[in-house]
Amino acid sequence: MPPGGARPNAGRKKGSANRFNTESREKAKLSGLLPLDYMLGVMRDERLPKPRRDEMAKAAAPYLHARLASMQVSGNPDAPLETITRIERVIIRPEDAKPEVKSNGHDADPTDQDPSGI
Repeated sequence: MPPGGARPNAGRKKGSANRFNTESREKAKLSGLLPLDYMLGVMRDERLPKPRRDEMAKAAAPYLHARLASMQVSGNPDAPLETITRIERVIIRPEDAKPEVKSNGHDADPTDQDPSGI
């Protein structure tokens, strides 16, 4: 490996807390109300006007909820995507096993059972 330079997966991960961030947070906690706590307090105070509470909710949201990323789904036009609307798994213990009847009236396939045998 060549000396120096960037290497994959080397160094502190992005967003991880360093000593300065950790010390600053601890000092802020000891000094009293944190900004996020203040925003949440204003948001929950029903005596305040609704527009002010709404602004505090907007300001606090990024600290509590991740932003959803958009994604584009594409595929082969000759083989479109299929939607599965229901998935069900039933584990049958050997001592309780009884022949199942599927909704179409046929006996269930024994290979549908849990392979672990639990």
